[in-house]
Amino acid sequence: MHRMWKVLRRRWKYLTAKLSGRWEETADPKVQLEQAMSEAQEQHRKLVDQAANVVANQKQTELQLNRAMQELEKVSGSARQALSMADDAAQRGDTVKANEYNQTAEAFANRLIATEKQVEDLKTMHLQATQAAQQAKAAVQQNATVLREKLAERQKLLSQLDQARMQEQLNMAMASLSQTVGQDVPTFDEVRSKIEAQYARALGTAELAGQGVEARMLEIEQAGVHSEARQRLDAMRSEMGLTAGAQTASLGPATAPALGAGAGQGTTAPRGQSAGAAPTPAGTTGADDAQAEGQSVPPAASGQG
Repeated sequence: MHRMWKVLRRRWKYLTAKLSGRWEETADPKVQLEQAMSEAQEQHRKLVDQAANVVANQKQTELQLNRAMQELEKVSGSARQALSMADDAAQRGDTVKANEYNQTAEAFANRLIATEKQVEDLKTMHLQATQAAQQAKAAVQQNATVLREKLAERQKLLSQLDQARMQEQLNMAMASLSQTVGQDVPTFDEVRSKIEAQYARALGTAELAGQGVEARMLEIEQAGVHSEARQRLDAMRSEMGLTAGAQTASLGPATAPALGAGAGQGTTAPRGQSAGAAPTPAGTTGADDAQAEGQSVPPAASGQG
């Protein structure tokens, strides 16, 4: 029975220690700090109450000592007065009164001795109470200083606790960004890798498609369509009597050479006129054109040969 009780007590202590350890791990430090500060303030209040009782005892002893001193002076004066009256009665020859006054003086003397002893005891008690009161005041002042330091440190600890919690949240956020395994939601690194892989695959597909035969065939077909369109435009200009300069001015210097080449292929210039030149008006000859340009015209051959 004793052994079983010992085993049960040991298990109870083990469970108590285990539960206490778990509670310490899950307890909020801010709440624990407030509990510690409340306990320190309660201890300071109790210390102040005890010191107040000690100081009150010292004050009470001082009052008792003052009353005893006054009583001592009063009894001493009464004893002196009785001795004086006894002496006066003896000088008058009144022995009865003299004996009565002497007895009264003796009673005052006994009372004076008791009062003196009480005064001595009260002086000792007052000295001890005064020392205890001084120690109590010093203890209260010291504990008040410690309490003020704890209050100041409390603010510092609360600030450190807030910083620690903020740092923990930041660490958790950074860990969630860098973690890649064991999460229900994809992480930032996983999403970035997926997007980069998709972008690289699209670039590679586009590059392979540009190098294929179908791409070149499409390019050739587009070039044929553009050439046919230029030829049609050249034919319309010829019918309307427009010059090639209007074509160059309207299409810009970059496309003028290509259009000129297309006009030479698509239309047939009249005799004596280069491809792409303006048509010669009726009633004029090539000689007139040459003279207009400032060139000499060779004489015609005679019929005589």
